[in-house]
Amino acid sequence: QVQLVESGGGLVQAGGSLRLSCAASGRTFSGDAMGWFRQAPGKEREFVASISWSSPRTYYADSVKGRFAISRDNAKNTVYLQMNSLKPEDTAVYYCAARLRYTDNYYDTNSYNYWGQGTQVTVSS
Repeated sequence: QVQLVESGGGLVQAGGSLRLSCAASGRTFSGDAMGWFRQAPGKEREFVASISWSSPRTYYADSVKGRFAISRDNAKNTVYLQMNSLKPEDTAVYYCAARLRYTDNYYDTNSYNYWGQGTQVTVSS
């Protein structure tokens, strides 16, 4: 079993920055990749970004390209999401997810095997 714990959420003004962290613990994690998703009230959970554990390969949703950056620290089994130039529409609960096997469907929630509990990000205008 793998546990994922997110941290770093909070309240920030539009134009500000936050950095989210996701620490993976439990059995030795040897999965394929990690992802960040978000879910706003009344909306479906949507893909934000993903990163491979073993290569520089990263993917981003169009809505966050150029503003968000995903990175990882393999030694710490931790993934980060640096969020800059935040907008009110970025307000959501942000979830970290772990994927065990490679797939082209990096944006699909069904491709991920483990999920964190989520951390709230609120951007005020």
